[in-house]
Amino acid sequence: MINSVPKPATLETWLAYIEALHPKSIAMGLERVKEVAERLELNPNFPIITIAGTNGKGSTCAMLESIYLQSGYRVGCYTSPHLIRYNERVRVNQQAILDEDLCKAFAAVESARGEVALTYFEMGTLAAVWHFVKTGLDVAILEVGMGGRLDAVNVFEPACAIVTSIDLDHMEYLGDTREKIGFEKAGIYRAIKPAICGEENPPNSLTDFATKIGADLQLIKRNFKVEKTEQGWQYTDAKINLALPTLAVHGDFQLNNAACAVCAVQYLNLLLPVPQANIGAALRAVTLMGRFHQIGKHPSIIVDVAHNPQAAKSLAHNLQTSHCAGRTLAVFAMLADKDIAGVISELAPHISAWYLADIHNVRGAKAQDLQDKLGKLCGVTSAQLFENVAEALQAACKDATKNDRIVVFGSFYTVAEAIEGLNFS
Repeated sequence: MINSVPKPATLETWLAYIEALHPKSIAMGLERVKEVAERLELNPNFPIITIAGTNGKGSTCAMLESIYLQSGYRVGCYTSPHLIRYNERVRVNQQAILDEDLCKAFAAVESARGEVALTYFEMGTLAAVWHFVKTGLDVAILEVGMGGRLDAVNVFEPACAIVTSIDLDHMEYLGDTREKIGFEKAGIYRAIKPAICGEENPPNSLTDFATKIGADLQLIKRNFKVEKTEQGWQYTDAKINLALPTLAVHGDFQLNNAACAVCAVQYLNLLLPVPQANIGAALRAVTLMGRFHQIGKHPSIIVDVAHNPQAAKSLAHNLQTSHCAGRTLAVFAMLADKDIAGVISELAPHISAWYLADIHNVRGAKAQDLQDKLGKLCGVTSAQLFENVAEALQAACKDATKNDRIVVFGSFYTVAEAIEGLNFS
């Protein structure tokens, strides 16, 4: 059955419409997406690289996008969530999709879905791939929204699949152990195809699944390696040894993401030849808003979307290894269903003062809840509480000296509100 209801006229009304389509914001399963994809006849004729992981997905997507673009390919990239505008999720040659094209894609999916109730993410995934097919690409990079095995992205067959990292997050959906979560993420792997893993300590569930289906499993530190050097870093596998320049993105963990990207490029070289000389410059050009990204000076203002303990540990390492002559002031807001205590525990030793904010989202934690956690875990009783991130950031800026730094973290929503509040959008 094809929908005959009048379609929304603007992107804003489309987004409001698709958000209300399904009674649940998250509903695991591939049946709905597969059915609508078949109705749309979505059969991409370009290679797809699928990327899952607790952290590092967005970085790895951006790295692959840069490598292939600089090598002359037409590259599509689908990521989530966005920071400021939904259009950021769907890019061709690093350019965000136009409102008009996104509305066309949503209309195509809406016409095909009939009575199938799709979630917000499922509609978005189908719309992105529909746009990529209509636009014509040489390669598409698709970021998994959550997990892997039952994620909408997994409807599409990858030429290569990457799992960047595995840690505890989204436990109500993916399971409460690394073994359970690893199994869900391994679900993007395919028989015979390269199955790359950037997690240094992968759970047995991932390696066992890859072996069982006959995937070509490539593990960091075993099948490919990364090492820092005085000039930058070095990637090594059984066939090549590449000396590469220092990355623009901060953190040693980004080397693992970059190594996964290089490994994928090497495996797909017959389909998508890339000169080795292009790789270093392409990776060096990658910067990412929201990943230890500086958006202000004097005082320095750094934003980071860290929202789970693994990401918080990486942020803590970046704070510890980057110079600051003064104090570190934290503007902090999180979603209530995240491991707030775990994030606080990783970062508290590096914070001089806390500015806690509400997030105006149904899943948002209240600033008072964050204060309670801080008090119990660290004995912090002097934190300031605010109704929103913008007000918290303004107060931190007022209190900071030119030698201090302000770090804004806790979620994508936190970073987005900070950027909008400072008019950096």
